[in-house]
Amino acid sequence: MPAQEQALAWWPMSLGLLGGLALFLYGLEQMTTALKAVAGERLHTLLQRLTTHPLLGALSGALITAILNSSSVTTVLAVGFVSAGLMSLPQAIGVILGANVGSTFTAQLIAFRLENLAYLLIALGFGLSLDPWRESVQHGGSLILGLGLVFFGLDLMSDSMAPLRNDADVIALLTKLSQPALAILVATLFTALIQSSAATLGIIITLGSQGLIGLETGIALVFGANIGTCVTALLAAIGKPRIAQRAALVHVIFNVAGVLIWIAWIDPLAYWIQWLSPARPDLPGTARLAAELPRQIANAHTLFNLANTLLFIGLTRQIARLVEWLIPDTEHVPLTDPGRAHYLDDSLMATADLALDRARLEILRMGEQVSEMMQRIMPAILAGDRQALVEIERMDNAVDRLHAAIIGYLGKISRQNLTERQTRVLMALLATVNDLENIGDLIETNLVTLGRERLTQGVAISTPTRELLIGFHRVVSRAFGSALQAVSQRNPQAAQTVIDLKVEIQLIAASAAAHEARRLVASEPNRIPAYTLEVEIIEKLQRIYHFARRIAKNAVNGTPLAHPVTNP
Repeated sequence: MPAQEQALAWWPMSLGLLGGLALFLYGLEQMTTALKAVAGERLHTLLQRLTTHPLLGALSGALITAILNSSSVTTVLAVGFVSAGLMSLPQAIGVILGANVGSTFTAQLIAFRLENLAYLLIALGFGLSLDPWRESVQHGGSLILGLGLVFFGLDLMSDSMAPLRNDADVIALLTKLSQPALAILVATLFTALIQSSAATLGIIITLGSQGLIGLETGIALVFGANIGTCVTALLAAIGKPRIAQRAALVHVIFNVAGVLIWIAWIDPLAYWIQWLSPARPDLPGTARLAAELPRQIANAHTLFNLANTLLFIGLTRQIARLVEWLIPDTEHVPLTDPGRAHYLDDSLMATADLALDRARLEILRMGEQVSEMMQRIMPAILAGDRQALVEIERMDNAVDRLHAAIIGYLGKISRQNLTERQTRVLMALLATVNDLENIGDLIETNLVTLGRERLTQGVAISTPTRELLIGFHRVVSRAFGSALQAVSQRNPQAAQTVIDLKVEIQLIAASAAAHEARRLVASEPNRIPAYTLEVEIIEKLQRIYHFARRIAKNAVNGTPLAHPVTNP
């Protein structure tokens, strides 16, 4: 009977532990979502600006990771910048080093042990999150609600583990963790399994608060959590470009090397942490452990990662050369498939602003390919051969594939919990990618067909008409280029430039119509086919400008402008 009672006792304890862990993780997710909604739009700018020096890169990596509660997402962002040529690999390494420091924010937060305020925080946060008028209040409420759930989950885990203090078998098992190598291995495997170092740290701090482990064991478990979190980056790098694999390898090298450096210094580190952390000598036994150990473990986590970052920050170039040697470029790099997406990364999907920014980068790639089609089409229509027209058709095939990939990615983003502003941005990007696809189709279907008709009918376009068409095409191309600039930079001045060209486009179109009317009565061979061809070219160029103008207006949709775009 006693054995049965003991077996039955494990069931509610396990439920309490798992339920508390679930609430803890859900609370962290709530907090992270709220912080993303408030700061997500600024993360891209922060990361891009604070990378001129390794220390600044580390600072930006730490801040972004603290906000996102994910060093993996910060690493993905850094890899994207390197792939786009906006950041060097050594600069990205600085960001990755800083990400480990930012990941200590969670441990510092939960070490406050505000379980007594959990119910108040949950009630207050829930009430504020229901505010129907102010979005900022809703986000603040979600943040407070998440914080309350974090502490409520910790309290459940702590209560569930309390009976273990009197269980001889559990104490004997945990005593074995006093061997640093075993503790590191256990924490590494556990973190790799659940892919959440935050959850591991929450359990470590809870064990410490119950007096089930000492500070030295807690530090060894923290080391293991640092190594285990590398598994997430390694899994994310599978099948990715070599730059992503190198970034993941940097993460592994940094974390493993840091543990190897410190593993022999756990006892001195514990002494320094006890000296640095607040003490409660007024409390007896277990109560003192519950008051001191959570903060000591959190401080050990922070000091360990901060010291490693400062140690390696001056070696970013050497680390970059090492990973480039370990993961070299292939000798024969295949030609890049222009129809394959470069920037769309599903791992950023939970951070809508960052995912939208990746979609914007891919749309810009698509726009550059359409721009290349624009530059080639007029020479091909006026004087090109059939092969030139076929090549333009092939370019549109790549544009169509990119269009499908971007639409699918935006569809995934739309299924996230978006703010009103994010929804406006998504709809503007969706309209832009559709307008780009329409321009590509106009070129591939209509203008290429007109080029083939010229060749089939043997139509010769006169020099004055050719100059008129080339001039019209030049203005439309300029409008399209400014529209792409408005998309890439969210630049209202560039958008206004496109919109202001409407009057010039109308004047050129009217002049061209008058020119064609005069040419219609000229006594030249194939005059009617030539007239039809020239008029249709002008009409299609006007349609391209129409789409470029819509792109320019959508490019700044939902973005606060210092100089609002007018709509003549």
